Amino acid sequence: MRFLLLYATQQGQAKAIAEEICEQAAAHGFSADLHCISESDKYDLKTETAPLVVVVSTTGTGDPPDTARKFVRAIQDRTLPADFFAHLRYGLLGLGDSEYTYFCNGGKVIDKRLQELGARHFYDTGHADDCVGLELVVEPWIAGLWAALTKHFASSGGRSEMSGAPPVAVPRTDPVKPELLHVGAQIELLRLDDSGRKDSKVLNQNAVNSSQSSALIEDFESSLTCSAPPLSQASLNIPASPPEYLHVDLRESLGQEENHASVTPADPIFQVPISKAVRLTTEDAIKTTLLLELDVSEANFSYQPGDAFNVICPNSDSEVESLLQRLQLAEKRKHCVLVTVKADTKKRGAAVPPHIPEGCSLQFLLTWCLEIRAVPKKALLRALVDYTSDSAEQRRLQELCSRQGAADYGHFVRDACACLLDLLLAFPSCRPPLGLLLEHLPKLQPRPYSCASSSLFHPGKLHFVFNIVEYPSNTTMAVLRRGVCTGWLATLAASVLQPDTQESPVDSGKALAPQIFIAPRTTHSFHLPSDSTAPVIMVGPGTGIAPFIGFLQHREKLQEQHPDGNFGAMWLFFGCRHKDRDYLFREELRRFLERGILTHLKVSFSRDAAVGREEAPKYVHDNIRLHSKQVAGLLLHENGYVYVCGDAKNMAKDVNETLVEIISKEVGVEKLEAMKTLATLKEEKRYLQDIWS
Repeated sequence: MRFLLLYATQQGQAKAIAEEICEQAAAHGFSADLHCISESDKYDLKTETAPLVVVVSTTGTGDPPDTARKFVRAIQDRTLPADFFAHLRYGLLGLGDSEYTYFCNGGKVIDKRLQELGARHFYDTGHADDCVGLELVVEPWIAGLWAALTKHFASSGGRSEMSGAPPVAVPRTDPVKPELLHVGAQIELLRLDDSGRKDSKVLNQNAVNSSQSSALIEDFESSLTCSAPPLSQASLNIPASPPEYLHVDLRESLGQEENHASVTPADPIFQVPISKAVRLTTEDAIKTTLLLELDVSEANFSYQPGDAFNVICPNSDSEVESLLQRLQLAEKRKHCVLVTVKADTKKRGAAVPPHIPEGCSLQFLLTWCLEIRAVPKKALLRALVDYTSDSAEQRRLQELCSRQGAADYGHFVRDACACLLDLLLAFPSCRPPLGLLLEHLPKLQPRPYSCASSSLFHPGKLHFVFNIVEYPSNTTMAVLRRGVCTGWLATLAASVLQPDTQESPVDSGKALAPQIFIAPRTTHSFHLPSDSTAPVIMVGPGTGIAPFIGFLQHREKLQEQHPDGNFGAMWLFFGCRHKDRDYLFREELRRFLERGILTHLKVSFSRDAAVGREEAPKYVHDNIRLHSKQVAGLLLHENGYVYVCGDAKNMAKDVNETLVEIISKEVGVEKLEAMKTLATLKEEKRYLQDIWS
């Protein structure tokens, strides 16, 4: 019994889950026809008679992954009839992160549009949340898929009767006006919590999470390496070991030069020097914030304010060394890695992962190509069981990958940000082969940063800003582990680091300056309006201010070039903890204000005590609310633009809710109508976000 299995992936999560479904299908008597959703020449939904299963991730600020863009454009064609997919029965699994406002929106957009074109569910939609662990929804969703497929094929003529295939999502019965379809889809983006909807039964992550909350009560006897009753005495449901498929040969190197372009082959790579580094926060600030200046004068690298770019970063030398030592491969660090697919593998469609370059050294592979800090998935834990000799360690790894051990996995592995090295140090009898690790370690992703300058203001230079990320190590709480990229950048920049001063540092010469590799990112719409008369509202607490410094520098130069020009108002809502510790770009913002480039500066300090009788606004959304009439007027009556940059977990959601509240209050409409208005602004590219978790 065949079914069509499509995946839309950005960084490999959806593909890995689809491959897991494909592997399990045979054991349940099914045959999965697996394809990337971009491979439109290999399937045809217009004539497909088999049930469809789709796994879709979400990227950016609620966008479908790049691999699904062509598919989404095709199904969004408004000339398609309402019964275009009436023959289609499908189940969809969406992946997302609830720290972002538009949770699982990549899947929601496809799910909604398929139903608008007449397709019907044979199985409930699942929304898996990477914030608390995808597996909490993914595993039960896959487990229930086989019964739903069986019911579907057992129904009359192989057709999915809505009353015969449990569990069934009830389709919406109210007709949607064609002119509201697009805005309706945007409103769906703005729903911060759609768990209360009655027109669709969705596997809700919160429900799963709350049912397990009692299991997360801290137990001082439990740790990464040992469990406590009842888990330690429980019978376990553990997944089947994933089929191994890579064979690795280590051969003495011929000394060939390794190319960093192989790390991100799709993009041009530029090697540029760090010409300046400035600490923007005081010594007693909670977070350390650095500004780095890159000299791009000799690189063919151009950018606009609001653009972002990728930094190609390596893993920590000390962690790579520790991993080599633990794998007993330190003496072969310079050996050439030759990877092939095992001839006898049982994995369907097995191939060497594209992020493993051909013929590179083991040291280069572990340093530049593999995310050795990645939180191990349960599939890797299960695979490690088979290479662990100590029975107690074997049992604990089985617990951590079992259904019964989900709470312990969440607490000691996912939430603790444990990595492969942590596991190997915690379970010394575990001796996995290198090939197994290459199968499970994901690609080391380049890290994106917002441009914090204008090339008009700083010709040949590129500025960016970041906090040095620090968190406790899983192996020893006494040591703070730094972020892969921010820790590396901070170390590199130490030789040119300056205090926060307006004086230019002495140029020590490009030859002595540390070098990094950067790559441009796909352009997006987070740019100043083409109409310079349009008012601009910028919301950027903390390092979220970065692109707006570029905006203001750019506007200053434009106003110098066109002294008689008409320029719209520029509002900035900035926030930090303490006025005297982490008020980033304080003097530069004061200068912009004095020169009339910045017309309104509203700053909130979340940890400073209020001065005076009235309580000062603590966060940017509080300040926005204080100026609700002006904000609403700019957006609704003066064709204004609002830009939000920074933390997705709380700030972006709070700002979104505040904007809905302001529109509702100032216009005198219900919340749903205000959401429609905000959705229209987003559709018109007048409400733009650049947010991260």
